[in-house]
Amino acid sequence: MADSAMTATFLAVIGGASLLAVTARRLRPSDRLPSLEGWALADRSLGAGWTWLLLGGTVYTAYTFTAVPGLAYGNGAPAFFAVPYTVIVCPLAFVLLSRLWSVARRHGYITAADFVRGRYGSPPLALVVALTGILATMPYLALQLLGIRAVLTAGGLYPHGATGDLVMVGVFAGLAVATYRHGLRAPTVISAMKAVAVFVSLTAVCWLVLERFGGPGAVFDGAARALGGTDAAHSPLLLTPDQQPAYATLALGSALALLMYPHVLTAGFAADGTHTLRKVSAGLPAWTALLALFGFLGIAALAAGVRAPEGGAEAAVPMLVERLMPGPLAGLVFGAIVVGALVPAAVMSIAAATSFVRNVYVEYVHPTATPKRQVRVAKAVSLTAKIGAVAFVFGLRDQDAINLQLLGGVWILQIFPAVAVGLYTRWLHPRALLAGWAVGMTAGTYLVVREGFASIVPLGTGDGPLEIYAGIAALLLNLTVAVAGTAALARCGVPRGADATDLPSRLTAGRRPETGANNS
Repeated sequence: MADSAMTATFLAVIGGASLLAVTARRLRPSDRLPSLEGWALADRSLGAGWTWLLLGGTVYTAYTFTAVPGLAYGNGAPAFFAVPYTVIVCPLAFVLLSRLWSVARRHGYITAADFVRGRYGSPPLALVVALTGILATMPYLALQLLGIRAVLTAGGLYPHGATGDLVMVGVFAGLAVATYRHGLRAPTVISAMKAVAVFVSLTAVCWLVLERFGGPGAVFDGAARALGGTDAAHSPLLLTPDQQPAYATLALGSALALLMYPHVLTAGFAADGTHTLRKVSAGLPAWTALLALFGFLGIAALAAGVRAPEGGAEAAVPMLVERLMPGPLAGLVFGAIVVGALVPAAVMSIAAATSFVRNVYVEYVHPTATPKRQVRVAKAVSLTAKIGAVAFVFGLRDQDAINLQLLGGVWILQIFPAVAVGLYTRWLHPRALLAGWAVGMTAGTYLVVREGFASIVPLGTGDGPLEIYAGIAALLLNLTVAVAGTAALARCGVPRGADATDLPSRLTAGRRPETGANNS
């Protein structure tokens, strides 16, 4: 059980987050009528500081902060694929997010599926983009709750039985209510507290680790011996040549997939201009450095002799924190990680609800729904998503959520051709994109399930099959079908829908299209 000082500090952090969520109403202009854009995107009014906090707080989730060090604790070097992957995201965000923001702002698009609907004039393609985003987001939302439970359990803050369940529901309930009322503004204000708490607490933990071991070299040597090696150069702390293709494709595929998730696009769409997004993209590596330090703590847990429960490597860092830090500081760290889960969980529920309302409810159920009714439905769906995530965590095994999230990363990558490629060329036929999506979804699911829900799959036969990320393999099949299908449909003269955007139909070099958007 946690001591009273740890509990008091932890509750102070969570209470502070709840109070901040209440102040979100101050960010709402009082002279504007309710609208889905206002509730889900904060009226596209966030400046560079708020956008950096929100986008970083959304991309770098609590489960990332526990899963990456847990993977480092159990496997060594492969865990650090998350560092280059989040570095690759920064230039992609610089280019793709700003371009997509311009088109979305000009035409009032709120979701990626809105853009696809306008770009290709294809409601079925927009529908599968929206449903894929929702399908991939829901297990990701459940994983945030799993991250909270892992931290609370490791810190002795999660009582057994119904009492522990009520503790987690209570932690989650405050933000759920604030999000219901204030939309994206609630996680935006809490993201400021997340950044301060996580940066401060992580700095303190790393300082204690380095002081105890006498420097990073001693940490890595101790971890190497724990993994069965003699030193860092002769242990699983370094990649072998056979692991390099898997490492590289996993980093690349994860980076391409991340920007397709609805919650990441929602955070980006809330910026007040393309210049803001470019500045924020240039500043995101600060969050990547934070992630690298969390991975380092997984190595430190090995060196310190932490014994995480079997199948629960994500508890290694919380156990290390409890061992090294006095109660009040440990409570601060645990509170910071829990707040780190609340921000992305809120944005994920908002993004899923917005996709449902815009691309399912309004498109197929109630086309004449007023803006006020759209907001009301989105609030209800957002709350339902949170309740569903809680029920999922309590009703199914933790591994089920992890397996579905692995599949979600493969699934969301299959909308990359329609969204990202569509920003630069409309050459791909919407029916060919649908066929490619179907093939990619089927192939990716088959590969992951065949390998026992492993994201790395062997390709080829013989003594040394190439191991790569399943999402990249599925994406290559997807693109192949889309290109071949487009050529066949063009030869047959199959018509396509009208383009409602102002983007060029074909890839152009040396010319930047005018979008008419406010680039301030």
